[in-house]
Amino acid sequence: MRRRTARVRAVHAVYALLAVQLVGVTVFAVAWNSLDFHIYWEGGRALTHGAELYRKQLVAHWFTNTPFMGLVFVPIGRVPLTVARVVWELASVGAFTSACVSAVRLGGFSCTRSRTAAVVAAGLFLQPMWQSIFLGQVNPFLLALVLADIRGVAAGRRWAGIMIGVAAAVKLTPAIFVVMLLCARRFRAVAVATGTFVVCELAAFLVAPEASKVYWSGVFLDTSRVGAQYVSNQSPFGALARLLGGPDHVGGWYLVVPLVLGAAGIAVAVAWARRGDWLSAATVAGVTGLLVSPISWAHHWMWIVPALVVLVRDRRRWWAAGVYLLFCLSPLWWMPRDYGFHGVITLVVNCYLLSGVAFLAYMAWRLRRRDGRPAPTVQPAQPVQPVRLAGQALVPERFLRASGERR
Repeated sequence: MRRRTARVRAVHAVYALLAVQLVGVTVFAVAWNSLDFHIYWEGGRALTHGAELYRKQLVAHWFTNTPFMGLVFVPIGRVPLTVARVVWELASVGAFTSACVSAVRLGGFSCTRSRTAAVVAAGLFLQPMWQSIFLGQVNPFLLALVLADIRGVAAGRRWAGIMIGVAAAVKLTPAIFVVMLLCARRFRAVAVATGTFVVCELAAFLVAPEASKVYWSGVFLDTSRVGAQYVSNQSPFGALARLLGGPDHVGGWYLVVPLVLGAAGIAVAVAWARRGDWLSAATVAGVTGLLVSPISWAHHWMWIVPALVVLVRDRRRWWAAGVYLLFCLSPLWWMPRDYGFHGVITLVVNCYLLSGVAFLAYMAWRLRRRDGRPAPTVQPAQPVQPVRLAGQALVPERFLRASGERR
């Protein structure tokens, strides 16, 4: 009885915490002008003004997303900024909830309301998530779209791939999942995702041809529009830019780094996909995308959520607890921001990057030892014997014989 009472109180505490968090998000959205959302909002208003979307800074910053992202924000840009921001922030929490549900279910866990509330409440303390809310970022939506589509791929749904195509059309980095699906021989999903991406970008081209031409002529490759060396950039390129004194000091040899990491990461992801473990496959591919991209801001590391589910499922609970604390405390922001190598300080500054590489290594190691113990020996099936009670067979012998013949 005491255990049940304690459990009920814990569930009520979780709901209360989540309610407080939602109130906090709402109040914050009303009071704070989130920078990235403001840029998105202005981008929707500027999309049809020729090439202004990429030739002119919006809110003193460049719009760096695809023309389709601008198209998505055309109707949102017609809503008053504060109202649009409140709806967007609450929708971000909703998208995050969807992503958590997908991750938990892909991990083989039941997804009750209380468990979902607990996972979401805990996840809102993760730095990539709360910073996405702080900035009004699109990351929770991308994570939700990709994981929902991965569930569709795992279930063999006919139109699986649509949401990955939409996510890639909004931001190019989710395109790595198309590569993963291609290597895993899920050709229908690849075709659907690719077709969706093309349709989305063609729609943006029809609405804003000049802006689309400017973007696809080279803007999408231009890292000079953002500070690649900024501490928030937890990609190998960002780390090297900080070590070598700026992005201009990173030579052409760097192209080898994303190629090697990309090939290794996709190989591991495909190996997990072939084993039917789509949570591991998707998480490895997501982390690989962060390592391959030249810009992987700290708030892009939303793939920590499914990674934690993988660790918990693998019974690495202490590891999961340590990683959770790392991504809650986010010590990279506490360190001095100087160029060059400074021992432990440099390691802490690049802690997200190092944790991503360690996760890929762990998942590659797990391919050899799935649970750290020898695989159980499969015993040959034994013939079923009729069960008798007081001399009477509970299951008639003729049905058992027929079952044995079919087997």
